[in-house]
This record gives sequence, structure tokens and C-alpha cells, in this order.
Amino acid sequence: MPSLRGRVTLATVAASAGVSVATVSKVLNGRSDVSESTRARVQEILREHEYVGRRPEPVVERAAVELFYQGVLNSYSLEVIQGVVEAGQAADVDVVVSAHPERAHARSTSTGRAAPWIREMTANGRRAVIGITSELTAADVAALSRARLPLVVVDPMNVVQPDVTSVGSTNFAGGMAATQHLLSLGHRRIAYLGGPPTSGCNQARMNGYRGAMEAAGAPVPKDYVWMREFLYDDGLAGGAALLQLPDPPTAIFAGSDEVALGAMEAARARGLRVPEDLSVVGFDDTQVARLASPQLTTVRQPIREMGAVALRTALQLAAGEKVDSHHVELATQLIVRDSATEPARVSS
Repeated sequence: MPSLRGRVTLATVAASAGVSVATVSKVLNGRSDVSESTRARVQEILREHEYVGRRPEPVVERAAVELFYQGVLNSYSLEVIQGVVEAGQAADVDVVVSAHPERAHARSTSTGRAAPWIREMTANGRRAVIGITSELTAADVAALSRARLPLVVVDPMNVVQPDVTSVGSTNFAGGMAATQHLLSLGHRRIAYLGGPPTSGCNQARMNGYRGAMEAAGAPVPKDYVWMREFLYDDGLAGGAALLQLPDPPTAIFAGSDEVALGAMEAARARGLRVPEDLSVVGFDDTQVARLASPQLTTVRQPIREMGAVALRTALQLAAGEKVDSHHVELATQLIVRDSATEPARVSS
């Protein structure tokens, strides 16, 4: 065996073990493409001669942003998450996804102290926080501000104060476009099947619907507006309630694609055909709109881009930069497919 006196190098270890310098380097770096016998022989020589290589480079921690959601993940929130994650990859920033605690934080924030979930984010070095369709209290917002954690919300369920930065879409214009499309087909008995009454985006879509109906001189009976959540089961329940009215609607504008699919199933359960007996228009243009049968006419909002804008805005705030606007709205677009047509004519 060659002498290893003096400063031990990779070359001398390799010569002693009868392997290449590259193989010794692989062993030192924990690579898996080295046989167990070779690895054992090289490691034994390294131990015998107390080999000390170069100090490893210090690990540089990547910036991380916390992305939290509230309630059940659905097709909409999953696309927002994808948009945030893709933008994070482009910016070399880690995105940590978590569920927002809905009740456990209330007592802590009400006392003026940071809630455990906020303290944990601070301890873990988060640079900023992004919330998806979450309901935040003024105490939450104040605690995040004290912790110096910039906050950006996507489609907030409530607006707690005007200076909270948010990203959304032109919900009012989208609601108006959806309703005008149904009116242009000849419908007058059009119902709105929406999400939570306190949700800002839901209110805007409903007001767009009401604005279009009022402009067309079409009445909106009280029972024609039904709101709960933006989920399939709510569309199923709401659709059934609307269709059992004495004078049921001939068309439904749903506040989300999942609600629209629930309404379509409610129609099928009553023996009605979509769109021949009931026209349905959704909102979002998620993947489920294209998987529906018939494919869903819907209002497209650029969901992934909304997530990307939220990520970029959060990083701007974390860097102490000013943003152009605290409230960003991206344009919506009506996508016409197969779920809406002219109302059926009743023969006399």
C-alpha cells in the first residue's frame, strides 16, 4: 500500500484503494452509483488516515412563501396553487402549502398576540404569506403586520380592511357577460346559483347578473337567487331547490364550474336535458368545465396567472417595494361551449 504520510489527498486515497479519484469523490458525496465493497474499502482508508477534505460550502437557504387555504380544496384552488408554485419556481422561491386554522387562532389574535400559526411561519423564516379564498379577521391581519409578514389574498372571502393587498378578476363584468349571453339566447327566467353571501367575488358576480337582468327588463324573483358555497354539492342542492319552484328558471348562471356541474346533475335527476330543457353557464373555466357533458359554457378567469401575480406581489412587498395597486383584477372572458341554448318553446 502506498505511504499516506503527510497531507492526504483524494489522489493518494484513490491510489491506496485502487480506484479513481472520481470514485473517491462519489463516496465522499454519498453518491449511490458505487458498489458496497468499493465504498467500504474507500471509507476504511479515509478513517484510517483521518482524511479531512474541503469544508463544505455553507448552505444558502432559499426564500420561502407560505400559501394557505381555507376549507375544502377544489378545482379552482388547485389551479391557483399551481400558478403560485410555478411562479415560485421561476423566482427560485419555495412555496409551502398549508391549511389555515379556522378556529384555534381566534383567541390568540383577539388578545393582541400572534397566533401559533403566525409564530410558526415567522420561526420558519417565511418571507410572505398568500391566502386563497380565506376569511381573515382584522386581528389576523394586524398580527401578520406585527410579525412583518406581507399578506396577499386571492379572492378573499371577506374584505377586512382596504389596504390588504388582493388579487382577483373582473367578477362583475364576468357575471354580466354570462347573464347577457343567456339573455341573448332568449332566456328571461334566469336564476343565480352562487357561493357564500359574504364572499366579495360572489357579490360581484351576483351584482353583474342583477345588472344585466335589470338592463334587459327581466325580473329577478326572490327565490331565483340561491347562495351557499362554491362546491358541487351546493350546486346539486341549489339546482334542486330552483327546479322545484312553481315557475322554475329556464337557465342558471352558476358562480363556479363545480356549482354548475351540480346544477346540471340536479336537472338530470328530474329528467331534464341540458341544454335543451335547462341552460347552464358557469364561472372559472377550470378543467371540470371541459370534462363536463355537455361541455360547460363558462366565464374564464385567468386562475393560474392570478396565483402568479399573487406570488410576485408578495415578493415585492417582502423586499420593501411599493406595488402599483393594492387590488389587482385580471380580465375575464366568456367561453361559449355546449351547455346553453335557446329556451325550449312550449307548444300551445
